[in-house]
Amino acid sequence: MNKTRLLTTMAAFIAIGTLGAQLLWFPAGVAKAYPVQHAVNVMAAVTLGPLPAVTIAFMIGLLRLLLGLGTLLAFPGGMIGAFLAGILYKWVQNRMAAVAGEVLGTGVIGALFAVPYANILMGSSSGALVFLPSFLVSSISGAMIGWIIVSRVKLEKYILQP
Repeated sequence: MNKTRLLTTMAAFIAIGTLGAQLLWFPAGVAKAYPVQHAVNVMAAVTLGPLPAVTIAFMIGLLRLLLGLGTLLAFPGGMIGAFLAGILYKWVQNRMAAVAGEVLGTGVIGALFAVPYANILMGSSSGALVFLPSFLVSSISGAMIGWIIVSRVKLEKYILQP
């Protein structure tokens, strides 16, 4: 995949994730669940790899924050989940590994990372048990949507080749 096609694909994923945040979200505990972010993370991890997936997650989080659609908690969850989804897919070459990486990265590691992050940057003194259910519900629902999409699309010509 040449650089122009890579950047265009990344821009399309960013647009889908940003617009999808306006259209599909639901309250989940202390946070809002944005399943489109997690679906995009899985799709980007499978088609583009870990580093572009992290870049896409960062840009979606930044745009959501600037548009007033999200909080600072979008960064640790989205980026860790996208990275782990990309790494696990790269190692195992199984789409379900990308789903597991997204759920583990966002739902567990991202939620645990959000505790000191929220304390330092947002002034919140919430504990890990407050973030875990919200992050898990959001990441599981979105990762399953992403898995359904990537399992239905023939990816051989779209996957980034080294």
